[in-house]
Amino acid sequence: MTVQVKARLRSDARDNRGRILAVARLAFAADGLDVPIREIARRAEVGPATVYRHFQTKEALLTEAFAEQMTTCSAVVAEGLAAADPWRGFCHVIERLMELHALDRGFARAFTSALPASAGLAADRDRTLRLLLDLVARAKAAGRLRRDFVLEDVSLALMANEGIRAATPELRVAASRRFAALMLQSFQADPVAAPLPPPVRLPLSR
Repeated sequence: MTVQVKARLRSDARDNRGRILAVARLAFAADGLDVPIREIARRAEVGPATVYRHFQTKEALLTEAFAEQMTTCSAVVAEGLAAADPWRGFCHVIERLMELHALDRGFARAFTSALPASAGLAADRDRTLRLLLDLVARAKAAGRLRRDFVLEDVSLALMANEGIRAATPELRVAASRRFAALMLQSFQADPVAAPLPPPVRLPLSR
């Protein structure tokens, strides 16, 4: 086999891997995490064997497909923990997580779904949730976050946020910001009415 042929095969393999990852992200975002490998292969215009050659399991594909988003999510929570005011840090986390999830429903499902323990994504998510629990405790200790708030309330908010349907990504983000403001007012220990971001016309609006 010539050097040129080997180089072309390596290039083809890289192209296939990149296309599989791109298709998987879109598929998980549009249809959830249950999209079968065979369907991802079909959309990527490769055979299932090619997918498995690059990713031995579906969990491995999930982990790599959402690695960048999970890194971003962990960074957002770290920023919240670093804030001098724990309540402002908590608000920053909720607002940014909802914005990220409004743009990527697949990531929202990956973050809130029960993932196999073998998926590296699950371990990364669990570490991020532990950091978020620390921030929640600080916000409660500061008297700003209601005492009966639990981490599952974040999951509820993200699941509801995932359901936002709008004509464009920009409108989804705008609607998500308003929803985040409503949620944060409900999370306060002593709610204070504050102006909300502008409303967004959604499909069910009259």
